[in-house]
Amino acid sequence: MNKTNKTETIKIKTPSELIGQSTPAVDKRSVFNTKNFNLWYGDHHALKDINLDIKENEVTAIIGPSGCGKSTYIKALNRMVELVPIVKTNGEINYRGRNILGASYEVEELRTRVGMVFQKPNPFPKSIYDNIAYGPRIHGIKNKKILDEIVEKSLRGAAIWDEVKDRLNQNAYGLSGGQQQRICIARCLAIEPDVILMDEPTSALDPISTLKVEELVQELKDNYSIIIVTHNMQQAARISDKTAFFLNGEVVEFDHTDKIFSTPKDQRTEDYISGRFG
Repeated sequence: MNKTNKTETIKIKTPSELIGQSTPAVDKRSVFNTKNFNLWYGDHHALKDINLDIKENEVTAIIGPSGCGKSTYIKALNRMVELVPIVKTNGEINYRGRNILGASYEVEELRTRVGMVFQKPNPFPKSIYDNIAYGPRIHGIKNKKILDEIVEKSLRGAAIWDEVKDRLNQNAYGLSGGQQQRICIARCLAIEPDVILMDEPTSALDPISTLKVEELVQELKDNYSIIIVTHNMQQAARISDKTAFFLNGEVVEFDHTDKIFSTPKDQRTEDYISGRFG
């Protein structure tokens, strides 16, 4: 905290006023480092020589038009894309310094450390409590007291505890869409991931629910690294620290979000964010 011996009036600057100002460099560690990564669906070359260095405890947004490879890329980060039989890959995706594409890397371990929240809320057809306790139970936790603590902590972490604490035994399908999405985020938090992948998590939500999820993302980045795919460029500008612009399976530009939206280096980025295509 800055201290001063003089009494002075301090003007708090808005984010827009801070755009373009330099900030002290913080040496954050890489959480995902992608090197010359390529992916094919059969003969279709979907991702082309992807090179991205994603830092911990930041929100990284991935933007671009439909079909540009955004969702394919984040599904590659926890190897969910391999559930498609015709997928082929080469290159490296290093998570905390280890190549997750190596034969010795356990997929189960990866998906425990790298959780995912999907575009459409997908709670299990179970009680709210059982939705959150599902992951810990799979990992061998049976003690009711410990499960109770995990459920409460996760629901608080997803900013929904106060809304559901009196109906934990009710089916999660009875919640609104926005509440269901936060239940899915809480379910992800229950296994204590390092990274949270979000594939357009607010596209099916109303504006109020969208705002709650965006506020939650900002709170979560203190403890997690978040990578979010979004079609909403205003959302990317509001909540992310860095933004990657994908086009036709390639990374056109990757930089601090304020730079991407104020002074992009590539004309294609300028054309996309100004609405000339997409």
